[in-house]
Amino acid sequence: MKENRERRWYIIQTYSGYENKVKANLEQRIATMGMEDKIYNVLVPVEERVYVKEGKTKRMRRKVFPSYVLVEMVLEDQSWFVVRHTPGVTGFVGAGNHPIPLSEREVQDIMAKIGKDTAKPKIEIDLKPGDTVRVKEGPFEGQAGPVVEVLTDKGKVKFSVTVFGRETLVEADYTELEKL
Repeated sequence: MKENRERRWYIIQTYSGYENKVKANLEQRIATMGMEDKIYNVLVPVEERVYVKEGKTKRMRRKVFPSYVLVEMVLEDQSWFVVRHTPGVTGFVGAGNHPIPLSEREVQDIMAKIGKDTAKPKIEIDLKPGDTVRVKEGPFEGQAGPVVEVLTDKGKVKFSVTVFGRETLVEADYTELEKL
């Protein structure tokens, strides 16, 4: 195997459902075999989502890449051996015994997806244009109207209500609304 002194991210494949166990096993092997200077991070990519269904907010965590774990390491024979022979690891992603590192862009995309660059979870709102909502709190409490637009990135919903006999577009936080 060609020696590579550069610290890069690699993907290892695991048995389905064993991602966290592999992470724990690998971290233990790194400590007991003194590989902290070669293997730096072990990551099971999970994203947190906020679901709003029937007016109730739920936070859920789900694995972004089931059966895969990311490892930041310097690829050498010894570090490769430690990772490859960790219980639950079926292999590296790559050609044969030549793991292919992730590009910087791929690493940035994955970190953005799992929220390592932001602290806000992704929000999924169980509303779509045309649904009717009622305001539970705030200045328009009790008002009801059809949804015009769902702004998931902001966690807001635009809907139409009648104010002083005129149709008016209102933007409200999804937590202030209930679906009718």
